[in-house]
Order: sequence, then C-alpha cells, then structure tokens
Amino acid sequence: MREIPVQPLQWESFHQYGEFSDVLHPAGYSLGDFHHDRVLFPVSEGRMVGFSSLVCTKRKENVIDSAECHSTAAEFILPLDGDVIVHVAPPSQVPVPELTEAFLVPKGTMVMLRIGVWHLAPFAVKEGDTHVLIGLPERIYKTDCMVVAYAEDQKMKVNYTEDAKR
Repeated sequence: MREIPVQPLQWESFHQYGEFSDVLHPAGYSLGDFHHDRVLFPVSEGRMVGFSSLVCTKRKENVIDSAECHSTAAEFILPLDGDVIVHVAPPSQVPVPELTEAFLVPKGTMVMLRIGVWHLAPFAVKEGDTHVLIGLPERIYKTDCMVVAYAEDQKMKVNYTEDAKR
C-alpha cells in the first residue's frame, strides 16, 4: 500500500486546494479586535450555509480508502479541540488518488476546500475524540456529493510524524 506523508499546512503547498486561517491566533490587518475576511466561503445567491459537527476518533491506521467531492460547493473544516489530518486531491472529473496529499491542520485553524477538491472526513491526531465544525451549503451532502470507493491498489496509508508540525 502506498504511503503519503503528512505535510505542515503552508500556503505554497496548500493554496491549490483552498485557503486557511488560524482563528485562535489571528495576525495581520484588523479592525481593532475584529480580524475580518480571513477565509472566504463562496456560495450561490440565496443558499444557506449549514454548520455541522463531526466527531473524529483516532484510528490505529489512517487509511484512505475513498474520497468525495462537491461539484457546486466549497467546504470548510475547523478542528476545535485537537489537530486533524486532511487528505486532498485536485478537482477533476474522475478521482485522482495518485495525486492525493495530506496536511496537518492545527486545532483552531479554519480550512476552506475549493469546489471539486477530492477529500473525506479528517483523521484525528490525538487519542480520544476530536470535534470538528464543518460548513457546507445546506443539504449539499444529499444533493451534490459524489463518493467513490478506491480499488485495493489505489488505497493509501497516511504517514504522520511529528515533523509535520513544522
């Protein structure tokens, strides 16, 4: 089974998949204590954004055996009480597991995945439960969610080391 390393979340390597911002430690421009417009979340006119909770539990092995994408919606992920690993692959008409990359998302860092990016639920890094806030247009998981199971030779294992935090 192919292994993919977990990378630190950095603009140079992640920007093709989306945007991110550390909401617990904001920096840069602000209006006093209000740090505005750090991550933009595109939605169609008149659509509501739904906020959902996801509980991730640390696994013995982080194996990527499937992926999903939304062809009309971005998605945001905000780990609240622990670091998570997100796996992503570029937007395409068909899944591209061979292009999958994995990134460490520190708790309190909001990530916005662009429309069409292949992904699935994040992996928890710490023991126990990690709570994650998910933002998607209302009911998009029922109306625009293509989930694909990978063939055995396409599955991959995420190789996390403490180096990913740098």
